[in-house]
Amino acid sequence: MSNQRIQRKRKQPISCVTLHQHQPKVSVIIPVCNEARTLAKVIREAFRVHPQTEVIVVENGSTDGSKRVAARLGARVISFSQRLGHDVGRSIGAMQAKGDILLFLDADFVVSAKETIPLIRAVQQGVDVALNKYNGIVRKANVHRVVLAKHALNAILGRSDLQGASMTTIPHAISRKALNIIGAENLAVPPLAQAIAAQRGLQIKAAQLIQVGLRNRIRRRAKDVDPVGDLIIGDHLEAIGWLIQASNERASMDDQLRVREMMR
Repeated sequence: MSNQRIQRKRKQPISCVTLHQHQPKVSVIIPVCNEARTLAKVIREAFRVHPQTEVIVVENGSTDGSKRVAARLGARVISFSQRLGHDVGRSIGAMQAKGDILLFLDADFVVSAKETIPLIRAVQQGVDVALNKYNGIVRKANVHRVVLAKHALNAILGRSDLQGASMTTIPHAISRKALNIIGAENLAVPPLAQAIAAQRGLQIKAAQLIQVGLRNRIRRRAKDVDPVGDLIIGDHLEAIGWLIQASNERASMDDQLRVREMMR
């Protein structure tokens, strides 16, 4: 090849496809376990959130061909034979993410790109943790214990303005800065990640209302048995325990005029 042809070849711009593959701005992380029925639609919407997007599917314990669906649609697939749980899947996906913004989705229900783009924009505008405004059902006599736990944690964090907005709720997005400060491993316990974010001064905002309550797949369980609820309550207790250790026995809440020393 002549020197002239080499020079022309070097001047050719890098294709957008190649650039997007190596320099994603947004990483969409989707844990998957036997959700091939909805996965394709979820992935297609994920690729639409930003022109420079990578989709990471953490396939764990699937037996329904979810891995093949994800690979066929161009997602980067991280595969495990055992079930890890969605929160652990999100944590693993975050460790592998290359984007400046991380968006977390679930594979069992479809959220349109139109609904999640405001989360991306919030992070672009300086928010570190952009939450779904969804609060759960609160206008009733007996509020679900998980909803109460979310409200309680935000109150303890001094963020009652967030109401029930939570990193337990999907979708939400975080900045690369937030990932570095929180630590990808702590995303495996979402309330703990939220407590770390708040305690370390990251900007947290309930950025977009996405109604997910009716979209979540209803899983059959025995009467009076709620293992997922038990897990989430335990997660919130772990977050409160971490906060007390990181601050003081009152989680930095004011003791006001109480002079305890007089009782000694």
